Amino acid sequence: MSLALYMDENVHGAITNGLRQGQVDVLTVQEDNRSGMADPEVLDRATELQRVLFSQDDDLLAEAKSRQMSAVTFPGVVFARQSKVSIGTCIRDLELIAKLGKAEEFANRVQFLPL
Repeated sequence: MSLALYMDENVHGAITNGLRQGQVDVLTVQEDNRSGMADPEVLDRATELQRVLFSQDDDLLAEAKSRQMSAVTFPGVVFARQSKVSIGTCIRDLELIAKLGKAEEFANRVQFLPL
């Protein structure tokens, strides 16, 4: 079973489209009618949906670290800096994560791209 991804609001649409072409289960914050939510709420929603969150937002990275320090569970965050990781690399690495990863490997963790 593949991992489902939840895309933060600031993720480039080309990444989402590329993942969908690869048959990856992706839901964006916008499609979920949650645009404008604060970072803690985005991570709460990903947890509620049991989807690994992909973000390129440093503030969301800080929220994940805060939860790790407080032992608050979440399904995982995959993080890539826009200035350091290309769209193509994001698509490739996220597709690998979604198709080969297991939920327990990402629970309460932050995975940085590139792999």
